[in-house]
Amino acid sequence: MRALFVGGTVDNSELDLSVDRPPLHYPENTGGGHSRYRLHHVGLRDEGEIAYAVYASPELADEMVSNVSDERRYPSRFQATPALMAR
Repeated sequence: MRALFVGGTVDNSELDLSVDRPPLHYPENTGGGHSRYRLHHVGLRDEGEIAYAVYASPELADEMVSNVSDERRYPSRFQATPALMAR
């Protein structure tokens, strides 16, 4: 699964995650009690497999994160459908 970042200091960065389910925050434990990124949505393939996870800066509005994801063509790039994560 690929982690994709929107906003913040690592905007437009990517990395591989070797997990079955993406963590709700990235990094999971910053030690300061404040997460740098929150899981915004995942891209699901037909079989239910998570192809990618979009992490966003906490201050970004959902609409902006979705727009950036669409502009960067994450759904078509990974052949997956975006699914918002409950907060």
